[in-house]
Amino acid sequence: MTLARYTAVVLGAVGASLCAAWPFLPAESRLAVLTGALLAAANTVCAYFLAVWSAGRSNNAFFTAVLGGMLGRMTVLLGVLVVGLPKLPLTFSLLAYFVAFLVLELAVISRRPTGASAQ
Repeated sequence: MTLARYTAVVLGAVGASLCAAWPFLPAESRLAVLTGALLAAANTVCAYFLAVWSAGRSNNAFFTAVLGGMLGRMTVLLGVLVVGLPKLPLTFSLLAYFVAFLVLELAVISRRPTGASAQ
């Protein structure tokens, strides 16, 4: 799956799920839930890009991209928790979308041909 298509699937999932849940969310939690969803989406797109980019490269490049990228993304996600948004809705949204996108990412990457490069 190309990066553009993966991004479209992720953003489609965010859009559809938020459209379904939006009317049921308290007004004061909506920005936090939206922020969590968009951060999880950006996180998974970056992770997918790094995994696809590093495929077919040396083990050193692979581990640097994947583990270094993971450290950088985790730092950004942790830093967002100190912003003035409601903590519980932000954390729940971020965690729920993160888990869903992790499952999607693993399913997509496991189906890639070995050594396939980014498109």
